[in-house]
Amino acid sequence: MASKLSTSFLNPFFVNFNSNNSNSISNKHLNVSLFLSSHRFTPASCKMRQRSFSSQQKRQNVKKNSPQQPPVVAGSVPSVDVDSDIEGDGDGDSESGNDLTDADINAETFDGLSFSQVLNGEGEDQVSSSQLHYLMNMIRNAEKNVLLLNQARVQALEELQKILSEKESLQGEINVLEMRLAETDARIQVATEEKIHAELLEDQLQKLQNELALSGASENSELEMQKSQNNVLNSSRIHSLSQELDSLRTENVSLKEDIEKLKTELNNVKNTDERVEMLEKERSLLQSSLKELESKFSISQEDVSKLSTLKVECKDLYKKVENLQGLLDKSTKQADQAVLVLQQNQELRKKVDKLEESLDEANAYKLSSEKMQQYNELMQQKIRLLEERLQRSDEEIHSYVQLYQESVKEFQDTLDILKEESKKRALDEPVDDMPWEFWSHLLLMIDGWLLEKNISTSEAKLLREMVWKRDRHIHDAYMAGKEKSEHEAVSTFLRLISSTTSSGLHIIHIAAEMAPVAKVGGLGDVVTGLCKALQKRGHLVEIVLPKYDCMQYDRVVNMRALDVVVESYFDGRLFKNKIWVGTVEGLPVYFVEPLHPDKFFWRRQFYGEHDDFKRFSFFSRAALELLLQAGKKPDIIHCHDWQTAFVAPLYWDLYAPKGLNSARICFTCHNFEYQGTAPASALASCGLDVQQLNRPDRMQDNSSHDRVNPIKGAVVFSNIVTTVSPSYAQEVRTAEGGRGLHSTLNFHSKKFVGILNGIDTDAWNPATDTTLEVQYNANNLQGKAENKLALRRHLGLSSADTRQPLVGCITRLVPQKGVHLIRHAIYRTLELGGQFVLLGSSPVPHIQSEFEGIANQFQHHDHIRLILKYDESLSHSIYAASDMFIIPSIFEPCGLTQMIAMRYGSIPITRKTGGLNDSVFDVDDDTIPFQYRNGYTFLYPDEQGVNRALERAFSNYRNNPESWHQLVYKVMNMDWSWETSALQYEELYANSVARARSSASRS
Repeated sequence: MASKLSTSFLNPFFVNFNSNNSNSISNKHLNVSLFLSSHRFTPASCKMRQRSFSSQQKRQNVKKNSPQQPPVVAGSVPSVDVDSDIEGDGDGDSESGNDLTDADINAETFDGLSFSQVLNGEGEDQVSSSQLHYLMNMIRNAEKNVLLLNQARVQALEELQKILSEKESLQGEINVLEMRLAETDARIQVATEEKIHAELLEDQLQKLQNELALSGASENSELEMQKSQNNVLNSSRIHSLSQELDSLRTENVSLKEDIEKLKTELNNVKNTDERVEMLEKERSLLQSSLKELESKFSISQEDVSKLSTLKVECKDLYKKVENLQGLLDKSTKQADQAVLVLQQNQELRKKVDKLEESLDEANAYKLSSEKMQQYNELMQQKIRLLEERLQRSDEEIHSYVQLYQESVKEFQDTLDILKEESKKRALDEPVDDMPWEFWSHLLLMIDGWLLEKNISTSEAKLLREMVWKRDRHIHDAYMAGKEKSEHEAVSTFLRLISSTTSSGLHIIHIAAEMAPVAKVGGLGDVVTGLCKALQKRGHLVEIVLPKYDCMQYDRVVNMRALDVVVESYFDGRLFKNKIWVGTVEGLPVYFVEPLHPDKFFWRRQFYGEHDDFKRFSFFSRAALELLLQAGKKPDIIHCHDWQTAFVAPLYWDLYAPKGLNSARICFTCHNFEYQGTAPASALASCGLDVQQLNRPDRMQDNSSHDRVNPIKGAVVFSNIVTTVSPSYAQEVRTAEGGRGLHSTLNFHSKKFVGILNGIDTDAWNPATDTTLEVQYNANNLQGKAENKLALRRHLGLSSADTRQPLVGCITRLVPQKGVHLIRHAIYRTLELGGQFVLLGSSPVPHIQSEFEGIANQFQHHDHIRLILKYDESLSHSIYAASDMFIIPSIFEPCGLTQMIAMRYGSIPITRKTGGLNDSVFDVDDDTIPFQYRNGYTFLYPDEQGVNRALERAFSNYRNNPESWHQLVYKVMNMDWSWETSALQYEELYANSVARARSSASRS
């Protein structure tokens, strides 16, 4: 427990520079005063030893020094004397700093110049090198004093820590002794109670003796024996109790003495605390003095540097002044001569002015008389011409008035005729000023009347065609009948029915996803984008979706449940389905809610359930049952991916025989990696014949004969089969890319085609995107730079270099997306001096865990940020902020991120596969027309390919900013909308429907 405190304090001193500035350099004065403290803190030390409370052993002697403050002499620089006593372990050794005395620096050393004049550069010719040397010595001593102050500060902090540790140990001992004192008090109390009890026993014994004295002799002998025994027992017990009580009292006295000593020590500690507080105050004073000294020291250094430069400048100024003086003398002589010449010129000028004035007066008088005569003749001619013109104009005006009156009458007649004709045409022309939500709402209302048996199937068909054509009559009828009852509205609509047929197609999409209400991946975007494009081209488009519990219901407009229940077969019995309707993005949508005890779509997620095969086979049959009971006669039923691939065999095996036979089936597979295979027996639940379908030429999986493959069944039973890009269509027809279905696809190759997806250019538009910090377009890219700065601030990335390239990546972290190449791209971007932002998560636990580790590694990094979740708003910001966008997929059926990235001016870096190969073309590929080159590509899925593409992109970005700007402008103006893709689908639909109708007419 033994410890020691020793501290040393320097004399604090204060340096004050007072300067008064004026407009002239020669008027500057600098007064320097160094003030030394009038007292010095002395070292203090304290020793403590366990169980020793002598005040002489607790402290060492305190030494005090009181140096005299030297006087301050006017016009001179006082000496700076800073002593430092630094004790090691209390042995009294000390070191002192270098001293400067008044004799070292004074007024005489500057030959009559003040110190302020020296610092301001005045009289530099009179300042010698020795004087500068003294000034530098003073600055060096100031540096040493600063160092000593810092050392004293550190030592004071160490001693303060020792005092605090001693205080804690003493407090612990006090606590132990207080506990022992409490135990001793308790024992004393017990002994006191026993003593009182013994005294009571003695009183009772005395009473018994008095009573026994009256008894017989025999009894006396017995009592005497008992008395002797009791006396022996009581005496021995009382003796032992007395001894124990004495020992306790002794120990109690010793404990009280110890407590008193500890209290004394505690008081000493408290005094030490007070001294510590005083030391802390002195330390703060030292700190403030140190800061002031450092600031004054920096000012003095600047002044010294100025002194040398001022000398050089002053010499230059003397030379310039001499040159100017010579020039001034020359110019003075020339000015005198010029003054004489000017005086002579002024006299000549006055004479010339007088002659000119007299000549002008004579000419003016002559010209004025001639001009007046000519002017009078011209005025008379003009008057005659004006009179003639006035007469002719009166005649013309009169004729024009007559013509105007006749034309006004003709115009009024023509206007009346046009109004009548426009009224007639308005009744026959479609209404174009109503949003698609209006027509979708009308369509759903008509289907609701049909399902509720308020109108017949034929009536519903005719009303649908009027809605399809956006007929003005049905628009006016709806607007006029808003306040009417449903029965009156139905009657009004039935009066509008005509025999007009539509030239468009009736297309129904059955899907598991639709953006934005139920979106997991690209499927949802494709369904919405393609349907909107087909609707704009004049086709009647409807969508059937499951009613998930995790949908974004706020994105559905006018959602309501129909007062009808549709029953569908499953597992040998009929189950009821509740039907909901609403519009999404202006499209009419039917939501099927199965009233099944397994709650198929109330699982808080879209996919990933153990019974997905049952869930979606149930939905596929319920969707077809809805179309049958609604009396719909679509031209095309379009189903997507394995979740609704059951629609194709169900339609031809079960529903075409029931009357739902007008449609051609189109199936689109968005990714052949997910095929939904299951045991063949599972197919029976939805009513399909397992024996008929579990065959090699139908639904039997090509790699397992006891399993069925929904994708294969859709390929076999559909009239049209598509995938999402031409390159991917070729890849899946190979053994490597087909995932076991290449032989089936090759067999049905005549109906198999690849159509590149598009994007919704209304949703992905930087000029109107409200989630961005600043909207921008290809003609004004300043907004993109501002979005980059905003994203950096939001994510905590460095914004020091505005030209530092930012690489973005938004993806699902699955093996298909090349996660090992994404990981490599992060580190390679950092090596190249760029920044990297990743947004996305992984359903694979070990991949998610790996990227969480990377995210933690770069959690506070200035240039890397990983956000391992999906955030729709943040994705828009990343697209807008990124200079480059990397997509190193192992395979990619289509991919939409590269199209969205280009839409926002981010240059894609992609691998040449699938849809990436159909949409991104290398800027250095001379075999591609220049107008199509829009990114950086690599062929092999390895790190070398990623490195080369990144290096080329970084080089172009940094070395050719104008070329990069032109590339950004080009990619932002490329058309990635659904217009071209929808036209291709429309052609496929029309050809298939035409073939079917031709075949039906021949049969």
